[in-house]
Amino acid sequence: MTAPSSQYRTAGRLAVEIHADRPALGRAAALAAAAYLHDVIAAKGEARVIFACAPSQDEFLAALLEASRQPNTSVDWSRVTAFHMDDYVGLDGAHPQSFRHYLRTHFLTHVKIGKFHPVPAEEPDSAAVCRHYSALLAEKPIDLICMGIGENGHIAFNDPPVADFEDPQLIKVVELDLTCRQQQVNDGCFPTLNDVPRHAFTLTVTVFRRARRLSIHVPGPRKADAVLATVEGEITTACPASILRLHRDAALHIDVAAAKGLSS
Repeated sequence: MTAPSSQYRTAGRLAVEIHADRPALGRAAALAAAAYLHDVIAAKGEARVIFACAPSQDEFLAALLEASRQPNTSVDWSRVTAFHMDDYVGLDGAHPQSFRHYLRTHFLTHVKIGKFHPVPAEEPDSAAVCRHYSALLAEKPIDLICMGIGENGHIAFNDPPVADFEDPQLIKVVELDLTCRQQQVNDGCFPTLNDVPRHAFTLTVTVFRRARRLSIHVPGPRKADAVLATVEGEITTACPASILRLHRDAALHIDVAAAKGLSS
């Protein structure tokens, strides 16, 4: 498995890689992520990883499975503790639109993961869910977050109206804004806007800022405006992903379609 040729630039501290298409994006990001996890596990015997769960991650996760089986980028998944970054309030883990269901289907059933900590979004006491998950997240540093960016610039479900760059919480319940909910329809996850839940658990921006490395995967023309705001706009909660330009070790992988608005 070889990485394709790409274009490279930087935006603040953020490395930006522009790939020909979605498969090329997925392969390049997966090779880098697998190599990093290989080295982390070799150095300290374990790794802690947070995964996004969305159609934008399909190519990356498939390529990560392949890359993690190659000699130079092999990953001993039994030494990995996995988390996911959001889920809809009220949906259980078997629901087809649950992000736990997505991650199990696309990734976890294909590896022997050491531990997986799901957000039990169906539990009636949301405050207790947040306390418990916060404690799990805080046990040790997060080595890698594999993530995307929403059409409104959100990271996880930190939409512009609720994003807080200095959030004192690690996970919270938020109301999803209209653009975010419409994206779920655009992605084919729900048939109509009325079917999309209005509330979700989300890891906060603080979790992303503290993680040791971020691997960000953003394909497609519908993400072009968000990519432009992330890379070239002001650093503001109007585009929550803009804060990624300040992270000490983050790489944004986009395809040509998502990069179409960027200046040359």
